[in-house]
Amino acid sequence: MLDHVSISVGDLAPAERFYDAVMAALGVEKTGADAAWLGYGARCDAAHPERSYLSIRLGPADPSPGRHWCFKARDRASVDAFWRAGLAAGGTDDGPPGLRPHYHPSYYAAFLVDPSGNRIEAACHRA
Repeated sequence: MLDHVSISVGDLAPAERFYDAVMAALGVEKTGADAAWLGYGARCDAAHPERSYLSIRLGPADPSPGRHWCFKARDRASVDAFWRAGLAAGGTDDGPPGLRPHYHPSYYAAFLVDPSGNRIEAACHRA
């Protein structure tokens, strides 16, 4: 459903350490960086409309308790790796890896808060 998403962070250095770690755990390539921006994934084009892209931008972080971004994980081990990598890279736990059967019987996810307070999730829907 989403083509691309941009997230604001207050400090790019800890964000880069954190997002490099969690995106690598999910198998998502870092595709660019400069003094005010980080990019992960691949931008869509006419030949690849299925791609997804994440932009991390320096700016005012606006954490909201009801808002979060969920990234697809190819398997449950990737969810586990996402959570461990995020904790090791300065994130905080917002829900350890595990089944969330209230969504559906195979919903396996983990939740983190990045160093700027953004809530993120990785989820695997496979049984």
